[in-house]
Amino acid sequence: MDDDRLARLEQRFEELERRNSAMERAMDKSRAAVDTMIPSQTRKHLKAAGREQLLAVRSLLDHWVDRLGEEPEKGNGGRENIPID
Repeated sequence: MDDDRLARLEQRFEELERRNSAMERAMDKSRAAVDTMIPSQTRKHLKAAGREQLLAVRSLLDHWVDRLGEEPEKGNGGRENIPID
């Protein structure tokens, strides 16, 4: 019984290895297609733009995390009395 189970596991492992190598070949082909369709300078700019977007999101998150850590102001809750004549 254990030998049969081991044989099935080995067979499944071999199938997974074949699938992985097929997927790697497909990824290589798609990368090659992108490389021929999109110039390297454009890819460089897109990568930099993506990085800038991530930095902007991080900046926004940092701002709100800092605000959450602040003690709420005591007193009148930020209200101001304005006398009316």
